[in-house]
Amino acid sequence: MAILANDFTLIRSNTLTVDKSSKFLLLMISILYASASFALQPLSFSQAKKELLKIYKSHPEVKSFYCGCDIKWKNKKGYPDADSCGYIPRHPLSNSGKINKRTKRISWEHVMPAYWFGHQLKCWQNGGRKACRKNKKFRQMEGDIHNIRPVIDELNGDRSNYRFSMLEGEPRRYGQCDFEVDFDGKKAEPVPGVRGDIARTYFYMENKYGLNLSKQQKQLFNVWNKIDPVDDWERARGNMIYKIQGTRNIFVTN
Repeated sequence: MAILANDFTLIRSNTLTVDKSSKFLLLMISILYASASFALQPLSFSQAKKELLKIYKSHPEVKSFYCGCDIKWKNKKGYPDADSCGYIPRHPLSNSGKINKRTKRISWEHVMPAYWFGHQLKCWQNGGRKACRKNKKFRQMEGDIHNIRPVIDELNGDRSNYRFSMLEGEPRRYGQCDFEVDFDGKKAEPVPGVRGDIARTYFYMENKYGLNLSKQQKQLFNVWNKIDPVDDWERARGNMIYKIQGTRNIFVTN
């Protein structure tokens, strides 16, 4: 009887141990799964801008994307220091004769414009960006931080949805800011120091969301990717974005 009692006690003890271990394991799996699910939740564009603000305010040494101007961050807004980069507004005054506010503020630019990733969806044909805001894939692309950079708002507006290209004649319109726009041809040429960043962003968007780039675009971006390799900030920025939205730009990390 003693042996049977001991055996029963041992069996019961092991069962309890297994039960406690299983519960603990399930609890840990649930926590990890919840954390991973939260980290991988797509951001809206407004959420993305809030996260970007945190990134750039914690790295005040980083300059505006196209012009390379120092940025002064105050509360939720950024202001370009025109003297630091020689930026001269194309339109310093608005149509009403007042100071053009777009020349005095930083905005968040989609490197691959919303038009280019949006018009490949059916929703764009039914009402453009407004209609696509109801599309889950569009919202994810619109809020993807890898594709968003801080730029002077005037340049954001002038670049519009124009494709990147190499322009002849260097039509400078912004002082020493080496950013050219061909309004008739709907093209824009960025400064050499960000061309690789742009190329890797387009490659990321194409790969991540199954978008289509033209053969001409790919050829240009392959060249830009080679002549302007990944730098320390691009790599650090990518790591910070990974912690926020759980995705990496493999064209930066590799």
